[in-house]
Amino acid sequence: MLNSVSRTWLIAGVWFAVLSVVVATSVAMHASLSTSAFLLAAGIAPAVVMALLGGGPSRTVAEVLYSVHTKRDGQS
Repeated sequence: MLNSVSRTWLIAGVWFAVLSVVVATSVAMHASLSTSAFLLAAGIAPAVVMALLGGGPSRTVAEVLYSVHTKRDGQS
């Protein structure tokens, strides 16, 4: 079963499960609403940043080195 689940979805699922436990514990301990909202926002913020920054695969060393030695028109 775990072979069909991608690593990103697995990490995101665990992240949100832990976040929900933290917020539920905060509510159960009768913390103020602002404290629970802050915990929720602080837990969601890293996931949002990673979703925005995680556009595509990173470049390889060869791609980085090759782009340094070429001109804009593609000729060296």
